[in-house]
Amino acid sequence: MSRTVNVVRMQLINRQTYIWVPLLVLGGAFLLTLAIYAMLESAGVTGEKYGGGAQAPLWYFCVVGVQSLTLSFPFSQAMSVTRREFYIGTLLTAAASSLVLASVYVVGGAIENATGGWGLNGYFFYLPWVWEGGPAVALVFWFTAAMLVFVSGFWAATIYKRAGTIAVTLVLVGLGALLVLWMYLVGRMDAWTEVFTWFATQGALGLALWGLLLGAVLAGVSYLTLRRAVP
Repeated sequence: MSRTVNVVRMQLINRQTYIWVPLLVLGGAFLLTLAIYAMLESAGVTGEKYGGGAQAPLWYFCVVGVQSLTLSFPFSQAMSVTRREFYIGTLLTAAASSLVLASVYVVGGAIENATGGWGLNGYFFYLPWVWEGGPAVALVFWFTAAMLVFVSGFWAATIYKRAGTIAVTLVLVGLGALLVLWMYLVGRMDAWTEVFTWFATQGALGLALWGLLLGAVLAGVSYLTLRRAVP
């Protein structure tokens, strides 16, 4: 266990990757969104305003997932850290970082709800459908979103380390083809109403739990790939 903790310390040597850059991306998107809300308010747009800028740091977490392997894995192997220890330690680091980010979202959402959208009726962190179950559900939802994106990047990096760029490209193209095929089949069966209804009935907590399951599957596949990856 101490060696796994050492992997966490190793990953956090460069705190910019896991902490400061995600917070800077989030802060920048937040300030830009507030500026837009202020301009809309001055133009007479007084209704509720929602933006998509809150998702910006989540996409960066995909990059974090890639860098956590490509930058640290060779060094860890040179230090005689086992692949399992590196894998568990890296996921623990990602979980801690995701929890910090999710907590920021929840605190920001609570402030927005209390201040009427920063006095501008504009909401960045607070999404009503996410907060229907309260702050705890919102915390689980944002934590799951960050971890799912991280694991996706980590998985792509393990494929790159195992088989190279062409393999990553083929996998991504294959996943895109499967998505298009699924959309085609849903359209052919005229089942879009059922699909949207299913998503609506799951709610934020249900989607978060499904996301955790998908993340666990991707994490398991990533570990199997990592076992044969070349440092």
